[in-house]
Amino acid sequence: MTQANFSGLAQPLGVQLYTFRNELPKDVPGTLEKISKMGIRVLEGGGLYGMEPSAFKQLLEKNNLSVVSVGADFNELDSSVQKSAERAKLFNAEFVVCFWIPHKGHEFGIDEIRKTIEVFNRAGKYLKSQGLTFCYHPHGYEFRPYENGTLFDELVKKTDPASVNYEMDVFWVKQGGEDPVALLKKYPDRFPLFHLKDRKIGTIGNPNGEGDDESNVVLGEGDVNIKEIKKAASKLKGVKYFFIEDESSSAMQQVPKSIAFWNSVR
Repeated sequence: MTQANFSGLAQPLGVQLYTFRNELPKDVPGTLEKISKMGIRVLEGGGLYGMEPSAFKQLLEKNNLSVVSVGADFNELDSSVQKSAERAKLFNAEFVVCFWIPHKGHEFGIDEIRKTIEVFNRAGKYLKSQGLTFCYHPHGYEFRPYENGTLFDELVKKTDPASVNYEMDVFWVKQGGEDPVALLKKYPDRFPLFHLKDRKIGTIGNPNGEGDDESNVVLGEGDVNIKEIKKAASKLKGVKYFFIEDESSSAMQQVPKSIAFWNSVR
């Protein structure tokens, strides 16, 4: 499968396939066709939904879709990072993303961060040697206070920017008590990837990486300030892809509206 050509398409807007986790297992061909008809060309995923790799990739090609980013489990990165690289290469993806740092209940602190720094630096270096870019996707618990900043500040400071960077999920940054625009301005060179989701006005945040799926609303209708995020991120050459991720049960209806809003922001 050849890599899709995005020349002239600065910072393409894609979809994280978790958005359609309810639809894909029931109808892979139909769901991919619907995504394509929305005008989407790039995906973040990594699953095959019970299909043979060749058959799944044929469906992607048929619908002019390309998986550019795949997920990787923390423990896999720690003990068998080559599997993460193989999965990415299967899709001809550019990015490998870890979405969660293991921890017990709500207990998350500097010990977990220190372990993470060691794992990410080692895995990121290996993935870079394989022509891949590694990122971590925070979920909010990383923004707990630590010394003069946060645990996330410590993570960014101690991970090598040559081989470890980050995917900003603007909902989870907001949910964890941070301002996505301020965080982007603080680390303008560390966020090549974004998850776009908006949060229902009135939602109360928490530092535990927890949230109601139904608090995901159409982009522009919530309190995450999507318009300013696009304006700030669009100025940065290091930002490569934006992925809509709508975890609500209304994602199939909401995503086209979110695409329209995003494209309307100048």
